[in-house]
Amino acid sequence: MSDDNELEEIRRRKMQELQKQAIDQQKQKEADDRFQEQKDTIMRKILAPEARQRLTNLKMVRPELVEAIEAQLINLVQAGQLSRLGIQLPMSDEQFKNLLAQLMGKEKKQEFKIKKI
Repeated sequence: MSDDNELEEIRRRKMQELQKQAIDQQKQKEADDRFQEQKDTIMRKILAPEARQRLTNLKMVRPELVEAIEAQLINLVQAGQLSRLGIQLPMSDEQFKNLLAQLMGKEKKQEFKIKKI
């Protein structure tokens, strides 16, 4: 009889642990969703519709790069750097292309040399 009680207690603890994990995952998903909504709202203020479309297209090809670009754009706006560059918000597609070229130019490029053996 004691073994049954111990087994039941183990099952009960395991069920509580699984429920806590599910709740934690749900809270994390909600926090991630809120963060994404806030970022989307900020990007709508920063970029004109055509520029946002360009960013969306780029996200399909290089999502990790888009994350970095979005963070950098937000930082530039918060620091007032865009106004110093003469860029008015929302940024036009042409301005965004120019800024992307500048940002991408800063990205370290690897050079490959092929040697003949």
